[in-house]
Amino acid sequence: MDDFLNGKKDDPILVSQVYLNQLPSSLKDTLLKAPEKKLTQVSPSGEEKTYELKNNVVKIYTGTLKTDGLLATCKNSLTDIIIPLIAYLAFFCGLMQLLIDSSAAEKLAQFSSPFFVKIFPSVPKNHESISYMTLNFAANFLGLDSAATPFGLKAMESLQKINPDKDKASDAQIMFMCLHAAGLTLLPTSIIGYRAAANAENPADVMIPCIITSFVGTLAALLLVGFKQRINFFSKVLILTIMVAISAIVGLLFYINQLDFISKTLFTTNLSSIILFGIILFIMVYSVLNEKKFTQSSTTIFDSFVTGAKEGLNTGVRIFPYVLGMLVAISLFRNSGLFELISSGLSSLFSKVGVSQDITNSLPVALLRPFSSGGSRGFLLDSMNTYGPDSFTGRLSCIFQCSAETTFYVVAVYFGSINVKNTRYTLGAMLLVDLICVFTAVFVASWFFAA
Repeated sequence: MDDFLNGKKDDPILVSQVYLNQLPSSLKDTLLKAPEKKLTQVSPSGEEKTYELKNNVVKIYTGTLKTDGLLATCKNSLTDIIIPLIAYLAFFCGLMQLLIDSSAAEKLAQFSSPFFVKIFPSVPKNHESISYMTLNFAANFLGLDSAATPFGLKAMESLQKINPDKDKASDAQIMFMCLHAAGLTLLPTSIIGYRAAANAENPADVMIPCIITSFVGTLAALLLVGFKQRINFFSKVLILTIMVAISAIVGLLFYINQLDFISKTLFTTNLSSIILFGIILFIMVYSVLNEKKFTQSSTTIFDSFVTGAKEGLNTGVRIFPYVLGMLVAISLFRNSGLFELISSGLSSLFSKVGVSQDITNSLPVALLRPFSSGGSRGFLLDSMNTYGPDSFTGRLSCIFQCSAETTFYVVAVYFGSINVKNTRYTLGAMLLVDLICVFTAVFVASWFFAA
């Protein structure tokens, strides 16, 4: 029981303790001769047991913890998630306040309004939330996770101001959440990094499948929620914007596909960082050039940044209980063995209906992705270590990791930040989009990588 409270991920699980003289003679003699009085045996069924002798007491371990224990989770949720998140929130919320006070956000909203008013008919034209949503989608598009979350939280806060029922998610908030969760990604830099670390022959070879899968997920989210909210998809502006987006993606894919290995790796690794630096530089330069706007608001550029940073700090503190509750629930779910039981059952079921073992071996990544990015990342790394980064299983696991969102985490954080308790059909729609991404990922991976 102590393991489930204080244990850390990958720690061995203590199942029993016995005195040395209670062991069978052959096992006792082998353990006494073993280096450091530690012995590992594998049963015919494949179960691995480790015996460790200390002070005439033998501790018996079987298996490892799948995630941190409850108390360790509480600690790590603060040190590893909330504190870094607060730092990101403070910095980017400070920048966003500069966008507002310099009038850049207003101009961005005016530019995006013709498209957004078709998808979000309940949002007034040129509303501040449009600029935040635009920045959030752009950050996801470029793989800038650190920037996407602060922009998204500000978008939800802004949408909450025009929400007539403060306890219930509005149509605009649901549409935004589902599009954000679909997370159209153009540059999956983290996935490429994982593959490079695993010594993949071509770390960037999953890039195009990741883009295709995330694009299908985004389109599915738009259509599913749009039909539910009775949005008019025959608008000329909407059709034109979607066609331009598709053309831009196809054009960029064509360009990337023409690059050699070194050029492709450099392009995908550096572009997102260049874009992020460019955004930060643009905001600062634009603020300096429009310093009169700050004077008219009885503030300065520095004071404006500090004001926004304070809002980011307050937001981080406010969402901490929601993040903590979600992570503790996941810890219980995983360490109880329920997740492994469900995963094994589904793998067995899929195998019986003809799904190849290569696909079922990668399913844990897809199953855990809606619950925990870290957990699914662990399965991703394990699949590449076990089956190889260039195996079908390793590549499919990468596509699963890239093309879906940590749905339960996002719902808890985003709605928790504005104290919305009734999320309506948000969770169901997001999970359905996740499922569509899973089937798409399998199809695309089979298309690109199946022998």
